[in-house]
Amino acid sequence: MTKVNLPIEKMASAKTNWSDLSVSAIALAITESAKNFTGLTVVIASSANEVDAYASSINFFSHGHDLPLYRLPDWETLPYDIFSPHQDIVSERLSTLSQLSAVSQGILVISVQTMMHRLIPTDFVASRTFLHRVGDICNREKFMLQLEQVGYQRTDTVFNCGEYAPRGSIIDVYPMGAETPFRIDLIDDEIESLRIFDIDSQRTIKKVNELSILPAKEFPMDRASVNRFLNRWCLTFPKSPRETPIYRDVANGIAPQGIEYFLKLFFENMSTIFDYLPPEAKIFSLAGVEAASMNFWENITSRYDDFQLDNQRPLLPPDEIFITVNELFQKIEALRTVCLSETANPKSSENYKFRIHNLPNISVIETPKISFVALNTFLSKIDDDSLKVLFCADSAGRREILIDLLSDSGITTQVHEDWKKFTESSCKFAITVCQLEKGFFWEEKNICIIAEGELFGKQVMQRRRRSKIGKTPEQIFKSLAELQQGTPVVHIEHGIGKYCGLKTLAIDKSFQEFLELSYAEDAKLYVPVASLHLISRFGASNNESVTLSRLGSDKWERAKEKAAKQIRDTAVELLDIYSRRASKTGYACKDDVRDYNQFCREFPFEETGDQIEAIQAVRQDLLRPQPMDRLICGDVGFGKTEVAMRAAFTVVSSGKQAIILVPTTLLAHQHTKNFRDRFSNWPITIESLSRFKTKTEQKKIFVALESGSVDILITTHKLLHLDLQFPRLGLLVIDEEHRFGVRQKEKIKSLRSHVDILTLTATPIPRTLNMSMNKLRDLSIIATPPAKRLSVKTFVRKDESRVIKEAIMREIMRGGQIYFLHNDVKSIEKIAHNLSDLVPEALVKIAHGQMRERDLEQVMSEFYHKRFNVLVCTTIIETGIDVPSANTIIINRADKFGLAQLHQLRGRVGRSHHQAYAYLMIPVDKIMDSNARKRLEAISVSDYLGSGFALATNDLEIRGAGELLGDEQSGHITSIGFTLYHEMLDNAVKAIQLGEEPSSIDVMKEVVEVNLNLPALIPDSYLPDVNMRLTLYKRIANCQTNQDLYDLQVEMIDRFGLLPEPAKMLFRIAELRQIGENLGITKIEAGPVSGRLCFSSKTPVDPIKIIELVQNNPTKFRIKSNDQLNFYFSMEEPDMRISQLKTIMDHLFVETN
Repeated sequence: MTKVNLPIEKMASAKTNWSDLSVSAIALAITESAKNFTGLTVVIASSANEVDAYASSINFFSHGHDLPLYRLPDWETLPYDIFSPHQDIVSERLSTLSQLSAVSQGILVISVQTMMHRLIPTDFVASRTFLHRVGDICNREKFMLQLEQVGYQRTDTVFNCGEYAPRGSIIDVYPMGAETPFRIDLIDDEIESLRIFDIDSQRTIKKVNELSILPAKEFPMDRASVNRFLNRWCLTFPKSPRETPIYRDVANGIAPQGIEYFLKLFFENMSTIFDYLPPEAKIFSLAGVEAASMNFWENITSRYDDFQLDNQRPLLPPDEIFITVNELFQKIEALRTVCLSETANPKSSENYKFRIHNLPNISVIETPKISFVALNTFLSKIDDDSLKVLFCADSAGRREILIDLLSDSGITTQVHEDWKKFTESSCKFAITVCQLEKGFFWEEKNICIIAEGELFGKQVMQRRRRSKIGKTPEQIFKSLAELQQGTPVVHIEHGIGKYCGLKTLAIDKSFQEFLELSYAEDAKLYVPVASLHLISRFGASNNESVTLSRLGSDKWERAKEKAAKQIRDTAVELLDIYSRRASKTGYACKDDVRDYNQFCREFPFEETGDQIEAIQAVRQDLLRPQPMDRLICGDVGFGKTEVAMRAAFTVVSSGKQAIILVPTTLLAHQHTKNFRDRFSNWPITIESLSRFKTKTEQKKIFVALESGSVDILITTHKLLHLDLQFPRLGLLVIDEEHRFGVRQKEKIKSLRSHVDILTLTATPIPRTLNMSMNKLRDLSIIATPPAKRLSVKTFVRKDESRVIKEAIMREIMRGGQIYFLHNDVKSIEKIAHNLSDLVPEALVKIAHGQMRERDLEQVMSEFYHKRFNVLVCTTIIETGIDVPSANTIIINRADKFGLAQLHQLRGRVGRSHHQAYAYLMIPVDKIMDSNARKRLEAISVSDYLGSGFALATNDLEIRGAGELLGDEQSGHITSIGFTLYHEMLDNAVKAIQLGEEPSSIDVMKEVVEVNLNLPALIPDSYLPDVNMRLTLYKRIANCQTNQDLYDLQVEMIDRFGLLPEPAKMLFRIAELRQIGENLGITKIEAGPVSGRLCFSSKTPVDPIKIIELVQNNPTKFRIKSNDQLNFYFSMEEPDMRISQLKTIMDHLFVETN
């Protein structure tokens, strides 16, 4: 082998061939070349997968150097697709395009397929980019018009790139290419402040001085551009132009899906990626690029031939949207190019062999003791005094295991954070965390890099990023924000009506906002927004079958009375269960704050707000002597496992054992990997028990478990049927609780009296959820998605091969993977064969529960590591390994699955930042029953993030709660509504705990009605979004303390600007209501010259004090009807009215206490 030792910059100065290099070695060579090149280094990959691999490796080698890495992501759509790319993809593309021409030094990694797309003109982004600084003049109306013209969408609340929300003097905008949205605060036409804010909480994070706004789309939608598009459409497609949906949408100012494949009609001239490159640019063309470009061109022309005859969607010829293969390579060859091939080209006179070599086979020998014979032999051949070796582990946990194993073999390693620190150090053996595919030996520098996969094979790793703010259970379960017109609601005094929207009415010369409710016989009831706490969702059964109450009849009162009597009995029973549970003594864990905080800091992601709440609640339960029984309800992939890990750490730190119970062998395998990784820095022994273990291995674990030497055991339900003794068992975690049967749960029940139990699920069964709602079990909800997680687009489709082929090809083209779920083992091989014939590009394998354990484990591991891209499987994947690159699931015969199961299966995809798709295929020639149709409709509608809990509560409301405490509950829930029933039950329990006998009236909480004859509302001009206003009204009504009201005011001012006077009055009325509740007042009224206070029969105010007040001021105060105090003062101004009321009530309050 001829070895040429030339400086990299010299080698890359002309058209050159590099060969025989691995991915990691090529990434290093490119990085070293780019560091010595003043200009942009362009790396052309053959696929989206290759882009990911090279970008990851280059990022590792360039970290710490001033060498920015750019990516121009693919649209992730098929040629001539009817879908448009996701906004996040467009955002990254526009950000990259806006920077490329000015790059002085950096690396761009791009796929050849992306390069073949014709692009928007080079001046498009620059001419539509705006820069704003604090102190600049900014006319509000002109600014909003600018945003509209460059494609920004007006919304009520900003959540995604390309959106803006104006609210008075505040304008929220989420610029393309930005990581966070911005809040612009105007005073007249001057920008007073620019603030970054959090998407979830909508609260300010910090102030900034300037803001750059890129266009929101890769095409213009201003009037001139639209007219140009329409004119060219008529010239290009003269047949019936106005009948086509695309023409009609664009004419109406709407950007239709798939418009990106008609870009040429918007512009005089299109550009290519080469027009965006700076004057100094160098190309690295990876192996396989030419073949990939030819395949892509064949795919383009094939799809053009298939779809060009559709008159409703005519197509532009391929060469007007894409660069031909010849044109592409002519442009590549015109630049300095390095061609990278797997083998040397014998015809080329410019082949270079780097002195970078692939490693031989150095895999370990897995005998009872791991042996590094091959590694040691290789190192001895190349060893000298200057040799440096870097081991690359896949994760922090694997790093710790590798350190121990190498130490046993006589190799002592030093931990380094990155490549730069390693090259600058003098240590011989080092280790870092980096998922390199393959290592290499760099002879010139005498450095050897060894990837973990070359020693042990690849490990299945899980990584997620968290966002910050969550919702409370009340917000999810009782929220009125999602109320649609026609939804049944319950008014505590008037019964069941239908919500008809918000109405503003003039009452006593002042405007107030009301909820309009429709009752039987079309009677209308207007409820003041200040009394929104009287309203709750009905939610006990199907909306269509709800019987509306009649206003003025006593039927509603009788239903409440009847329910209240039964509720009293239920409350007594509940309290008996509470007391028995509280009297049980378990084990209080030790509060080792230092170690626990250290363990928490090792979590590599930000916890979400509700995740933190769940973690804290579980820890408090563990530190108490009473046994814990808590349900953690969180959607698929929202962070329940970390809650369990911290609970296990707390228990094990106190000298106890923890058992993690999972429903499937695959999930046990995944959890074991995750737990070992997470606990890698601690002397904690973790074992797993499943079908993947041999009988000998299982026996060893049984012995270790009973002797107490195993700290955490991860196992399937097999453990429940074994007669094992656990000497130190302190915690049982049940994952995916809905998957366990009755027999297993009875065994678990026997442990409840003395062991802490933590249950994790995405879709709790109705009985479990009802127990949690009744506080028989504690409930924590994790409803916040990880950052950049997108909801899964769900389609119900007839079972047609064309739809299936499109879905699979769309995913393969963007480098992703597909689950094809076919729940029949007998015909699964035939289905896999049919799919291979239908989509020859797909690599198809099978997974089902009847396979041998080792075979199943092998298939799942290969799928995780992208060895193939279509997995035809049964429901065994329902609780399987998380595969972030699998973002399409096709469910065959979806009509045969239950609601919770469909949600779980859909949760297998969408576990990364890519848009995921779920296709629910139904048979063409078979009639579905009504229940199946309802299930499919529910799952397709509930396609937002965190919908698992909503689906579960829906299930609870529809199917009933099960016989928890008696047969009568469900009847009363149906008659008065689920939410009101639980509120009444909660009040009854509190009354009995205080030693009081709850009457039917007491069970319904007393409400304070306040009328000051003043406007009190959130004006439409301040906040146009009706549902947002409704949510805020409800939140104001639910505030319990002055501090709650203050915090909510601060939040509203931050989000929407200074409060107008009517909104301020709303808060002052809420404050009066709080005082009135403490004094047992039912009504507070005040006008310009008089007012009155009405007291309940159980007011704590001493009547003698009221009489004394009247006797001392007979002209100012009078008692009327024994329960009413009238007062007479001049109160023309609103402040005077509020002040006078506060003075009177403060006096009563002070006198009372």
